[in-house]
Amino acid sequence: MYTAEMLESIKKVEATRAQRIGVEPRRMTAEEKDALLKEFHPDYREDGFQEIKVGPNKGEKAPYELGTLLHSNSRILNVPIDLDKVDYDVDVLIIGGGGAGSSAAIEAHEAGANVMMVTKLRIGDANTMMAEGGIQAADKENDSPQQHYLDAFGGGHFAARPELLRRLVMEAPDAIQWLNDLGVMFDKDKDGRMITTHGGGTSRKRMHACKDYSGAEIMRVLRDEVWNRQIPVVDFTAAVELIKDDKGQVAGAVLQNMETGEYKVARAKTVIIATGGAGRLHYQHFPTSNHYGATADGLVMGYRAGAPLLYQDTIQYHPTGAAYPAQIFGALVTEKVRSVGAMLINVDGEAFMHPLETRDVSAASIIRECTARGKGVPTPTGYGIWLDTPMIEMIHGEGTIEKRIPAMLRMFLNYGIDMRKQPILIYPTLHYQNGGLEIGGEGFTKVIPNLLVAGEAVGGIHGRNRLMGNSLLDIIVFGRNAGKAAARKCKEVELGTMNLDHLKSYAQELEKAGLHTNEVSPMLLPNYTFGMPK
Repeated sequence: MYTAEMLESIKKVEATRAQRIGVEPRRMTAEEKDALLKEFHPDYREDGFQEIKVGPNKGEKAPYELGTLLHSNSRILNVPIDLDKVDYDVDVLIIGGGGAGSSAAIEAHEAGANVMMVTKLRIGDANTMMAEGGIQAADKENDSPQQHYLDAFGGGHFAARPELLRRLVMEAPDAIQWLNDLGVMFDKDKDGRMITTHGGGTSRKRMHACKDYSGAEIMRVLRDEVWNRQIPVVDFTAAVELIKDDKGQVAGAVLQNMETGEYKVARAKTVIIATGGAGRLHYQHFPTSNHYGATADGLVMGYRAGAPLLYQDTIQYHPTGAAYPAQIFGALVTEKVRSVGAMLINVDGEAFMHPLETRDVSAASIIRECTARGKGVPTPTGYGIWLDTPMIEMIHGEGTIEKRIPAMLRMFLNYGIDMRKQPILIYPTLHYQNGGLEIGGEGFTKVIPNLLVAGEAVGGIHGRNRLMGNSLLDIIVFGRNAGKAAARKCKEVELGTMNLDHLKSYAQELEKAGLHTNEVSPMLLPNYTFGMPK
C-alpha cells in the first residue's frame, strides 16, 4: 500500500529501531516549548483569526470560521415562529446526544425531572463515540486528585478556571465508579483491578481504558441507560435558536426537523447545551477527527442569547491523525499508541521528540519537522511523520497490539497496512475545542441563571490545552452535575412570556457593525497556506 518513496524511508526507520529501544528521547524545557508553540502551533497564526465585532466578547479574537458564524444573523430572524404553539413542554431540555447530554439526562431523570433530549443526528452520534484512548482518574495508591490537578493545570498553560478543574479532578474517581456500576467494561487485570497507563503530560498512570474504543464503550452504556429509562430523545432534529422570556431567562428552543424542515417549539424551565465541538468547521484547512455534527452550534446559539465565550481562540490539534492513506485522512490515531511504546520518527529514521509531550507541543513539533526542517514523509495530500508501531511488540511482546489497540490495527489493515510490521503515517488533526461558553462551578452560564452547558461546548475546564483522557472525564463529571443542577433549578423557575427578541437585538448590533444581512453570511475564508503543508 505504501509508495516506493515511503518504503525507502521505512528502511531508515527499521535501521534505527534497535538502538531506539529503551532510550527515552529528551523532553523539552519550558522555554523550548514556548518558543516552539509561538512559531508553529496554529493558535498563533494571526491570519487564522478575526476580531469579534458584536456580543459579549466584542474586541476579542476567534477562529476565522467561528467568527464568520458569530457575525451572521439567525436563519429564523424573519421566519414567523408561533411561540404560543408549544410542541414539547418539559422541565429540562438537553440539546445534544453525546456523552455529556446523556449523563445529564440520566441524572436529571434520576432526580425526578421531566427530561427530553434533542439531537440533530442520533443519540450517540457524537465525539464521545470517536474517543479512543481512555479516561483519567486518580484512583490508585500512588496518585491523588491533587497530582491530577497539577498535571492538568500545567498542561493547560495554567489557564484553567480553578473551580472547574478542581471539580473535574475531585469527582473523577466517583465518575469511574459510576460508569463501572452502569456496566462499562474497563480493562482489568486477573484480580479485577483496573489497568491504567500514562498519557501525554501525565506524571502517573491514571488512564482507564476499554482497549482503544473507550468512548464507544462509554457511549454504548450511557445510551442504553437513557433508553432503559425511556427518556424521550427527539433525533434528526436540530436546535436552531434558544427562546427567552420577558424576564431574560432561557425558556426553551426552536427546533427544526432535519428531514422535513418543519420548525417546532420546545418550552423548558432549564436548558442544557451539550452540543460538542467544532471540528467540522475545519479551522485553517486542517483535517479533523470529529464526527459530522461537530459544527459549534451551541456556541453560536448561546452567544446570540447573551452568554459569553471563554478561550474561543484556542483549539487542540491532536498530534496523531492518520496522514495516509487518503481514505482515513484525519482519523484519530489514539495517543495510547504512543503510551504503549511507539515513537515519532521523521523521514530519515530519527526520533525528533519525546512521544509523550503534551498535545499542543507534540503537534507543533510535528508541524516544524514537516515544514521548517523538511523532514516529513511526502504523501498525496502533503506530508506525514512515522509512528513506529512495530516497537510496541518489540517492547511488550507479540500480540500486544491486537490486545491493547485492536481498533487501530483493523483500521489500517483495511488498507493493507499491518501496523505490527510497518510504521504508520500521521499528521496533526483538528481534534478538540478548548474554548466554549463560560460557566461557573455548578454548570450555569454566568449571565443566564437557567442555562447550563456541559461537555466540549464549555470553555475553561482545561485552560488552553487539554490532556488526554480529561475530555471523556469532563463529559461525565460536568454532564452529571448539569443534570442534577437543572433538576433542582427547574423547581424554582417561573417562565414568563416567550420571545425571540434577542435575535432582533443581535441583528441590530450586526447592522451597526456593518455586518447586516438577512441570510447566514458566506464563509469567506482567507487564502490559507497552512494546515497540511504542501
